[in-house]
Amino acid sequence: MRRLLPVLVFSCCAATWSLAADLPESVPAPPKEARLVFTEDWSSGQIDPQKWYVLRKKWGGGNHGVVPENVSVAPDDVHGETKNVLVCTGHGDQYDGDVVGMWGRKDRVGGVIVSKPFFASGRIEIVAKVGEAKPYDGGPENPREPSGAIPAMWTYGYRWVHVSDKPVEQFVADKPMYNPHMKAYGLGANEYWSELDFPEFGKGGDFSKAMYNTFCQSRHEPLLWDVSHVIDGDYHTYVTEWRTKLKELPSVTDAMVAEQDGYYWIQEKSIPFDDYLGNPLKRLGPDRYAVYTGDYAVHYLDGKKIAENHRFVPAMAAQLNLGIWLPDWAGPAPWKTASIKFASVKVWQYDDPGDVRGVIVDDLKNNMDEQGREIK
Repeated sequence: MRRLLPVLVFSCCAATWSLAADLPESVPAPPKEARLVFTEDWSSGQIDPQKWYVLRKKWGGGNHGVVPENVSVAPDDVHGETKNVLVCTGHGDQYDGDVVGMWGRKDRVGGVIVSKPFFASGRIEIVAKVGEAKPYDGGPENPREPSGAIPAMWTYGYRWVHVSDKPVEQFVADKPMYNPHMKAYGLGANEYWSELDFPEFGKGGDFSKAMYNTFCQSRHEPLLWDVSHVIDGDYHTYVTEWRTKLKELPSVTDAMVAEQDGYYWIQEKSIPFDDYLGNPLKRLGPDRYAVYTGDYAVHYLDGKKIAENHRFVPAMAAQLNLGIWLPDWAGPAPWKTASIKFASVKVWQYDDPGDVRGVIVDDLKNNMDEQGREIK
């Protein structure tokens, strides 16, 4: 049984970074070999089940999950033109309507949509609006900043590998993906975890800085970057470029690996975990291997570089998540409803040599029913 940690459980520990002065100013054109593989503008007025699924799920503390009832398509003004947009609604501490989340609770319930396809290296371009420019009934005191909620965009993929309910300190011959350096919850089990956040708004009720985080198996780096110039209740264009690469590991030989799912997995404790972070290897020849690894992620707002990640960038393909949720680390939510709206999504794939596809393949599973009863 998969044991899912909160997608963003470590984000409350984010460090703050300032923008380096020598970063390029403008978003570049996609590489010539880039493939445009996914587009969405909700012009049909529907959520296409071939492209998306909607979660009924709780994770993390201090909230009651996300539900399909809080995801819809509706018209909105997008830079002076009326268009259909995706609306992901959060219900705050004062919500008293009919929609319920986990345990039948009405408060602190959000809405999240997830792409059916998995994406690896490439470009993700999203046009989105956090909050509203003008006050409305039941909304936050500052409609531009839905304090207590986390509007967000992120990629996420997860695979649970279980060997034993007791700690296992060695590699296991018939379970090549098990790695004793990655023990989860004190068990003989691992979490393969691929996530980029680009970004999450609203940690501790502060919308002036947003979280651009990386997760690669058991390692993560949470970073905060200044986004105060886009907290205006209007639509903005968010672009993330995710790159991967192969990195040769000269010390690895044929005797140190085992094959599973078309990849080679280290089976030798003497290889430093920091050299590969649990990622699989590619065989280059006899006793020659390279690790599939994330290279970097770089993020733009309205064409200008805003953030970048260089540590613990994942290599494994993951699904795109869009929405809003209300964990305890977002703080109080003294309002009834707030939202994040999405006008369009485009995804290009770069097919970098470090991409890992086919290891994480499962959709996320719901963990409650329509009445909010927990599904074990």
